[in-house]
Amino acid sequence: MRLYWNYFLMELKSQMQYKISFLLTTLGQFLTAFTSFFGIKFIFSRISGIDDFTYGQVLLCFSVIMLSFSIGEMIGGGLAVFPNLLREGELDRILVRPRRIIPQLIVPNMDFSRLGLLLQAVIVLCIAVPVSGIQWTPQKALVFGMMIICGSVIFFCLFLMIAAFAFFIIGSLDFLNIFTYGMRQFGRYPFSVYGDTILRFFTFVVPLALVQYYPLLYLLDREDSFLYMISPLLSLLFLLPTLLLYRIGLRNYKSTGS
Repeated sequence: MRLYWNYFLMELKSQMQYKISFLLTTLGQFLTAFTSFFGIKFIFSRISGIDDFTYGQVLLCFSVIMLSFSIGEMIGGGLAVFPNLLREGELDRILVRPRRIIPQLIVPNMDFSRLGLLLQAVIVLCIAVPVSGIQWTPQKALVFGMMIICGSVIFFCLFLMIAAFAFFIIGSLDFLNIFTYGMRQFGRYPFSVYGDTILRFFTFVVPLALVQYYPLLYLLDREDSFLYMISPLLSLLFLLPTLLLYRIGLRNYKSTGS
C-alpha cells in the first residue's frame, strides 16, 4: 500500500505543478457539468413530472449517477491509457513487476481535475435531497449510501471492461464510450422513462438501474420489497463478467515485441 500511496502523491504533485492550469481545468469540469442540471431545470419549468417522478426525485437520480460517475471516472478513467500500453509494449514492463497490474495502471493515471465534476454532483445532491419528498430514516440513508458506492463500482467496471476489450480489438475503442459517458447521460432520468426494453437492459446487462431506479422506488415508499432495498448490492455481481473478461484477455495477451 505504501508504494501505491507514493504513486498517488507523485501523480497529485505532478498535476499540481501548474496550479493555474489545474484550477482552470477543474473549474471547466465544474461549470460544464451544470449544463445537464440546467437542462433538467428547463424541462421541469414546462412540465410537472416525468413518469410520475417529480423534479426533486429526478434531480436525485441525476445526482446519484453523476456522483457515482465522477468517483468511478476519477479512479478508473486512467485505464484509457491501456490500449496505448498494449500497442507500445509497455504492458510487458508492468507484468514483470511483483505488484498487481490494475493498481499500477489506475493510481499513476488518476485525473484529479475530475474533482470539479465531483463537486458539482455534491452541490446538486444537496439541492435534491431536501426537495425529493423522501421521509429519511437511518435505513434509507444506508440504502442511499449503497447507491452511490455501488454505482461508483459499476462505472469503474465499465472503464475496466473497455480497457479489457483492448486485448481483442485493434484500433480505436472510442465507440465503446457509449458504455461510460453515454450511460452517464442516460442516468439523468429514472430508467423507466425510456421504456421496458431499456429498463431491462439497465437491469440485467449493465445494472445501473439496480443503483438508481429500484432503490429510488424503495426510498419513495413505492416498493417495500427487500430486493429493492438490497438491489445496489446485487449490482456488484457485474464485477464477475468484468474480471472474467479482463483475465481472459490477460491470459491470451501476446507481447508486441517492441
